[in-house]
Amino acid sequence: MTSAATTGLPLASRTDLLVGSVIDSSTSLLARQTHDIVRFAMGSPAAEAIPTEALAEAARTELGTPASYDYAATEGDPGLRAALLEMLAGTTDATTDERLTITAGGMQGLDLAAKLFIDPGDLVTVESPTYTNGSATALAYQAELAEIEVDEDGMSIDALRAAVDRAGRPPKVIYTVPTFQNPSGTSMSLDRRRELLELARSWGSVVLDDDPYGMLRFAGDPVPSLHELADGDPLVFSVRTFSKIVAPGLRVGWVDADPSLAQLLIHAKQSMDTCTNLPAQRLVAGFLRSGRLEVHLAEQREEYRRRKDTMQQALAEHFSGRATWTDPEGGFFLWVSFDEQVDTEALFETALAEGVAYIPGNAFSPARRFPHDLRLCFASTPTDRIHEGVARLARAVDVAAGP
Repeated sequence: MTSAATTGLPLASRTDLLVGSVIDSSTSLLARQTHDIVRFAMGSPAAEAIPTEALAEAARTELGTPASYDYAATEGDPGLRAALLEMLAGTTDATTDERLTITAGGMQGLDLAAKLFIDPGDLVTVESPTYTNGSATALAYQAELAEIEVDEDGMSIDALRAAVDRAGRPPKVIYTVPTFQNPSGTSMSLDRRRELLELARSWGSVVLDDDPYGMLRFAGDPVPSLHELADGDPLVFSVRTFSKIVAPGLRVGWVDADPSLAQLLIHAKQSMDTCTNLPAQRLVAGFLRSGRLEVHLAEQREEYRRRKDTMQQALAEHFSGRATWTDPEGGFFLWVSFDEQVDTEALFETALAEGVAYIPGNAFSPARRFPHDLRLCFASTPTDRIHEGVARLARAVDVAAGP
């Protein structure tokens, strides 16, 4: 950790809480490797899933004038806002213009929420395990975190109540990834979603609803989003992104929040970046107007289902009786749990040498509660490479175990 003592500079005290992201750092780590690696680490769409031809066509039609490279309205370019509203109409995230703010990806949405709601020392509850960038953002704003157990039905509401009882005060913010959760892949049940909203209302807590994967359901019955169930409740602040359904490098997302927050969101965003990248906004708007999104999503859902099934089959072949794993109905991830003999952080270097990368479980817990677990992304890897990657992981576990 970098501190004032190590730099000799008068750093702010909050810098001690800037923990960064193991997930994002893995991109740089993998770029330095020279041997073949099956990359189960980053939660990214498959390279072949990016609609490059459609985006190139949108670029030709949307980016041909100097105005396309100008500053944009902080709340978002009107063309993208209109296309987004049309895209969401009739879905569980249907909304109205006054609730939308276009962001630089989902991460900016999380940062804006933290900036608006979290004071130093505020209690923020996060799922355990949780998306590491979400908990890191809360820590950067000097929150006190309480980790809440996740099971096959998502965040445990009983565990949430117990944590709040122990703290002796309600949380200012309840952070959740309710659908195809990162990293576990599990989804919060309908009953728990309703119970969570009731609790939040009774406590006056903001529900930070981070749902990047909801459009990627490939099995099971749809569940209403927290946004839909909240029916306009100002305590629900929803963060969405095009990173998982179109392309992560565009860095375009949106937040859906009570209209009373609209001007505050503009002020907060203007102190960050003035506006979201206008050429990227117009690329996304052009893609949405092309009418290709639904076909694109249908193709990706089917492909991700195949890849999930393939990964589960490979895990059963190599790890039956040695590990357990989740069975998501959508999204990108499997959560694999070993017994106490496998330390997934210690295993990482051996696995990398064997040619496979993953994210160790402790990365998803500020309290480091998951030393024997790991996250695998099935979405970004073709099925033949999935088989090879899981075989390499099995070799790494055997090598680490010794003779």
